[in-house]
Amino acid sequence: MFRALSTTTIRLFVPLLAGASLRDRAIGSVGALIGIAVAGVFCVLFFPAATPWIVAPVGASAVLLFAVPASPLAQPWSIVGGNVLSAAFGVIVTGMVPEPALAAALAVGGAILIMSLLRCLHPPGGAAALSAVIGGHALQSGHAAHLLLPMLVNSLLLVAAGWVFHRFSGHSYPHRAAAVEGKPAVAAAPAGLLMDDIDAALDDLGETFDIGREDLALLLARAEVHAASRIGRAQIAAVKKVRGKKAVHEVEHS
Repeated sequence: MFRALSTTTIRLFVPLLAGASLRDRAIGSVGALIGIAVAGVFCVLFFPAATPWIVAPVGASAVLLFAVPASPLAQPWSIVGGNVLSAAFGVIVTGMVPEPALAAALAVGGAILIMSLLRCLHPPGGAAALSAVIGGHALQSGHAAHLLLPMLVNSLLLVAAGWVFHRFSGHSYPHRAAAVEGKPAVAAAPAGLLMDDIDAALDDLGETFDIGREDLALLLARAEVHAASRIGRAQIAAVKKVRGKKAVHEVEHS
């Protein structure tokens, strides 16, 4: 019982991303180091002294961009649009709602809605909207550019760094699902899987997953190929075993 409880606890509190190898984790760390350095150094050199050279949400963006570059949440429009639009909405809410707690709630909730509608959902965008509320005094003094300018430039530079870095990391960025290579020897269903089938299965589960539909289709197709290969090997081994027994039987009775 204790062992089962420990296993359940580990699964709940120590999740591991599917397909995440030690190499990928190391690459993600190096990429984030380079991306933040590029964004930070550029802004230190060219921004006015009173303008922040980097903003906190960009650190979270770097985690997505370099650790899970295939995620829909880590694509260029998600990073730039999610961060900048959320920060801008936070600025607007801060100017209209004097109560900080209410402004914070409205800013984050509204940012999620805006990002969802404009197809640029990006978790750090919530932090970008919240940053506008936290820095409300400066924003009310007419210094909204102190948040929006570094948010825009940091996001653009981070995406540019990610685009160059992933040319050498072995990952595609901006991510596009690869074409399915090969076909399974044995189909899982007479007509095969259709995108409508995948959509229906997602509707059945009622959950949102951090993976694109095309990537999910590719993953299922590749799993089908490997399953067919495994079944084929097992069938060949079974045939060889039967033939071997038959040959032994014939020798013994010859």
